[in-house]
Amino acid sequence: MKTITTTFVLFMLLFLGYSGYTQDYGQKETTLRILTFNILHGATTQGDFDLDKIAAVIKDANPDLVAMQEVDFKTRRAQNYDLATELGLRTKMAPLFGIAMPYDGGAYGEGILTKMPILKSENVALPHSPGNEPRAALSVLVQLESGDTIRFIATHLEHQENSTDRTDQVKKINAVFGDDDYPGILAGDLNDTPESEAISILKTVWTDSSKGKSFLTFPSDEPDRKIDYILFRPAQRWELIESREICDAVASDHCAVLSVLKLKK
Repeated sequence: MKTITTTFVLFMLLFLGYSGYTQDYGQKETTLRILTFNILHGATTQGDFDLDKIAAVIKDANPDLVAMQEVDFKTRRAQNYDLATELGLRTKMAPLFGIAMPYDGGAYGEGILTKMPILKSENVALPHSPGNEPRAALSVLVQLESGDTIRFIATHLEHQENSTDRTDQVKKINAVFGDDDYPGILAGDLNDTPESEAISILKTVWTDSSKGKSFLTFPSDEPDRKIDYILFRPAQRWELIESREICDAVASDHCAVLSVLKLKK
């Protein structure tokens, strides 16, 4: 009888604990720290190669998700390092690399670092004119501790000032991700200013987390324009807590951008 009673009590404790867990699962509000950073293919503005300087900027920001641009994969100029993996090791985050084009004995593209598990990834090629640099949007579905799933997209748009590629690229991003079933965050070096046509097209779908803020992101030593962004959709699913620039004039020629967003139920 004693054995049966003890077993029953243990069963009830386990059941109640399990029931409590499932009752809370997916009900918590989740706050995320998001960082975007153009890492200058592992170089610094002093002309050396120092991944520890880049990693220090990331670690100091303590992000949950990082979008990285100008990421080299085993190129000669990056000393045959896989930069996403190396920075993942230094920051204790899970890395993912997405190729935009073959380059210098390896590849060049976007990177993502995440503290959350990746459920699915997709690398979307973006349109570009003949002779212009290929571009991509690296997308992941990640599962939050609350049980929610969100989409996180890292991208780097065309840099030439008079090119129409940027408008074509943002239209493709809106077409692929604009009707997504999951709440989304889009982050990257978009190579255009807030009042431009390309950014205006994006804003028909996405909300700029720096809305109402006046900070600038490039060049990192004396910023005179904003070209690095974190955006989110749909607007009603997110609450903006904070958005600011992080400028390290040595680690990169771009300032990083940090946004803190709360996913609402």
